[in-house]
Amino acid sequence: MPKIDNMLAILWMLRSGEKVTAKQISEKLELNIRTVYRYIDTLSTSGVPIISDTGHHGGYTLLDHFIEAPLFFDYEEQTSLIHAAVFAEEAGYYGDEALQRAITKLSNYANEKQESKIQRYVSSLEVLNGFSSLPMKSSLNELEQAVADGYSVKILYNKGGKEQSTYRLVDPYRIIYWNNKWYVIGLCHLRNDIRSFRVDRIERLILTENKFNRPENFSARDLFIKNLLPTSDEKENSISLVITGNKKMLGDICQHWFLGHYLQERTSNQAVFLLGKEIIHTYVPHLLIPYGTSVQILEPISLKKRIIEVLSELIEFHQI
Repeated sequence: MPKIDNMLAILWMLRSGEKVTAKQISEKLELNIRTVYRYIDTLSTSGVPIISDTGHHGGYTLLDHFIEAPLFFDYEEQTSLIHAAVFAEEAGYYGDEALQRAITKLSNYANEKQESKIQRYVSSLEVLNGFSSLPMKSSLNELEQAVADGYSVKILYNKGGKEQSTYRLVDPYRIIYWNNKWYVIGLCHLRNDIRSFRVDRIERLILTENKFNRPENFSARDLFIKNLLPTSDEKENSISLVITGNKKMLGDICQHWFLGHYLQERTSNQAVFLLGKEIIHTYVPHLLIPYGTSVQILEPISLKKRIIEVLSELIEFHQI
C-alpha cells in the first residue's frame, strides 16, 4: 500500500483505544518494524497525539479526545459523503477521480458493520441526469486553479450563434454550476465589467501570470441571477400577469426558475406576477404555451393575443 494508506491504517488500529505494539502493527500491515517506527514518528510530527508507553506492557495509544477526531466518520457521515459523490458525479463534477479515491479510502477503513450498513443506504439512492463534463474537464481544472490562486486567464470565447469567437482577458472570481451547465464569473477586461461565461463555449484557455484582487463581499450568486434574468427598468413599466388553472400546474409555474422571481401573490387556484411589458410579450408566451389548457390567462388580454400570434407563427412555419 502507499505510505499514506499505511499511516491511515495505523491510525485506524490506534482508534480502538487499546494499546497496540509496533510488532502487532508490523504483522497486521505486513511492514518492516523499522518502517512502522518511521510512520509513527511521521504521524507524531504531523500533530497526531500518539502516546508511547515503554516496558513489558507498553505500546501505542491515542489521546482520548483524538479518537473522535473529524478524520474518522461514522456510518451516517460516510453515507452522506458517498451520496454527495453520487450527486457530484451526475452533475459532471470535474474532480470526480479524486473524489472517488477519497470515497474508496472511506470504504477501506470502515469496519464490517459500517460497510454493510453503508452499502444498504448507498444502494437506496440513484441520480439520473446523463450530463457529462468530460470535454470541459481540463478547462474547469485550470479555471479552479486560476480562481484559487488569483491569476487572470485569456480565453477564446464563442457567444453562440453566428458571431465570431473573440479573445477575452478575464479575472475569474468564482465558478458556478447552474441548470446542468458550468459558468465562470469574473471581470472581463474587454468590456470592463463583471460578466458570466459558459465554460462549454470556451474554445481555448491560457493561464497568465497577471495577478488580480477579488472585490470584497463579492457575491457570484447575486450577480449571476441579476445578469441571467431580464428585469424592468422602471416599476411603472411593470404590469400584472394573472393566471388561474390546475393546482399542480400552477404550482410548477410558481416554482419556475424564471417566473418564480416575479411572483407577487398565490392562492390555491390563482397566481399573480409582476413583470415588465416587454418581458410579458417576449418571454412569457413561450413559457406558458407548453402548459396547454391546464392554465388560463386572466390578465393582461394583450398576452392572450400575443400567444395566438406565436402559435400562428409556429403553425405557418411547420406547414411549409
